Parts: sequence; structure tokens; C-alpha cells
Amino acid sequence: MKYIRLFLLTAVAGIVLLVAFQRADEVDNHAVAESKINGISFVAPSRPVGIEALEPIKKVNANWTAITPYAFGKAGAPDLRFNVSRQWWGEREAGVVATVQYAHELGMNVMLKPHVWVRGQGWAGEFEMKNEADWKEWEQNYRDYIISYAQVADSLNVELFCIGTEYRLAVRQRPEFWRGLIKEVKEIYDGKLTYAANWDNYQNVGFWDDLDYIGVDSYFDISENKTPSVAHLTEKWGPVKGDLQSFANGKGKPILFTEFGYKSVDFTADGHWKYNRDERVLNLQAQANAYQAVFKTFWNEPWFAGGFLWKWFDSHAERGGPDNTRFTPQNKPAEEIIREWYGREN
Repeated sequence: MKYIRLFLLTAVAGIVLLVAFQRADEVDNHAVAESKINGISFVAPSRPVGIEALEPIKKVNANWTAITPYAFGKAGAPDLRFNVSRQWWGEREAGVVATVQYAHELGMNVMLKPHVWVRGQGWAGEFEMKNEADWKEWEQNYRDYIISYAQVADSLNVELFCIGTEYRLAVRQRPEFWRGLIKEVKEIYDGKLTYAANWDNYQNVGFWDDLDYIGVDSYFDISENKTPSVAHLTEKWGPVKGDLQSFANGKGKPILFTEFGYKSVDFTADGHWKYNRDERVLNLQAQANAYQAVFKTFWNEPWFAGGFLWKWFDSHAERGGPDNTRFTPQNKPAEEIIREWYGREN
């Protein structure tokens, strides 16, 4: 009887170990994020500021900030301008360096996120060249831009570098350029890498395997309600969440919302690009509900890395407020929701 009992105990122990090993393999093959990136996209100040400009970010329990050194191009043209005297201080190298140092002094990590503004189009999603010669010239200009700030990122021990933002056509039409650029960045920068894909085409990016995070600028239009409730929004997020989780697990990399946010207006979850700037009516509750639903839907998921809310200005006391319809949650009910969620243990 003693030997039978010993045999059974040994068999059970073996099964437990087998299940544990199988579970470990399963976890290894899926996307698992580290501690959550509770991030804020800091708008580049037009003039020099001190560390106090970033202190309100820390006070809402953010542990990351995104800093954006803008470049400027023109629709259909290969030219690209960056780090020029006419730009705002926070968009130029000197301002970027200072802002990164402030964030680090406050104990926050940094994502450096180069972003091109295309005159004549606005966003870079529709940007493309007419011929091969122009593409080659643009690629060289864009490479100079990215390598310049990858060197800055490496010199300042920036934790995360984004190689581009919302180039919907360019990433499909010039895949070898992007792979070569990523390889070159890795030769000079030791931190982690991502790319900020627009919400409607992250599946079409062909180089996620070369990066650490699947970056998504999350502006999904999920509800046509004027003031959608948290429960309604959480339900509407369901199919999108399923798609993102499947994609993350398929790639074995976590999803990161490189941007997410809502205006404080009616129909805020219906896609901000569908309406003219001043067309919608102030609605602070809609913005607050939308933030609450995002946090409830994603922040406890192991395959989800976190995100950077869009957007936050310096001079905090003067920004946002109860009459402001723009994206910033500053001095609005949404700010308290952000503080509460960002303050949770994860």
C-alpha cells in the first residue's frame, strides 16, 4: 500500500511539472507586457521651460512621458526640415535634451517619438512620392532625421525610441527602407524600439518582428452615441480588443498605445477626424467616460503594455478647464480618472 501511495504521489508530481512546463512554453509564445506604461504625450513648449513644467505630469502618477521632436515636410515633396531656428524650443534638439533630462530627474521614463507634419496633408498617412528618385531622396532625408534623434536618445539613455508615426503608405511601399533604418538605429541606440501605426492599419506593418512593441495610435471610432456610457463603450471595445490581443499573441509582442485620447465633446468616441474643429458641443462627461472605458478594457491585460495619452501642455494651471473642448484632460473630470488609474499597482 505504501508503494502504491508513493507511486501515485510521484505520478501526480510529474503531471504538475509537465503542466507547468507546458504553461511556461505557452507564456513564452505569447505577448506579455512588463509593468504598465502609464504615459503622457507632452506638447513641446514654444519657449524654454524649467522642470516645473513637467511636475504636474508626475502628480497624475504618470511614469512615462513622450517627447516629440517634430520635422516638417510637404505633400509630394522629398524635403524635410528639422531642428531649425523657426521651430518651437521644445521641438528642437536643445529643448528635447532639456525635457528628457527633466523627466528623468522626476523619475519618469521617456519615449522619444519623432513625428513629421506634412504641409498640405497634415498627417503623414497619405504621404508618398511620384517616382523612385524622389523616394530615394526622401529616404535619405528621413534617415538623417531619425538617426540624429536616435543618437540623442542613446546619449541620454532614453528608454524607448519610436522610429516613425502613421506613415500608412510609406511603410507598405518601402518596406526594405524601414528594415534597413531599424537595423541602423540598433547599431547606435541600445534602448527599446517601436513604431506608431495608425489605428486602422497596424496589421499592414511588415516589420513588427524587428521591434519591441506593436505601437498603435488608438483613435478607433467605436460609438456614435453623444454621451456614451462606460458600460456601452466597454462593450463596443470588445471586438477591437479581441483583434488586438490576437495580433499581439500572433507576433509575440505586446501592444502599446503610442497615442490614445478623446476630446471633451459630444460623440467623442466616433472619430475626431469626422468633424470640423468647432463643430461639436462641449461634453466633459463623454471624455471622462471614454477614458474610464479604455482603462477598464485594457489596463489589466498582460499582453497590453500601456499607453501615452494625447495630450498635455506646460503651464498646467492655465490649460484645459471646464470650457475647453480640445484633447487635453487637464483640469477636467478626466484628469481625476487618469490619476486614479495611473496610481494603481500593476
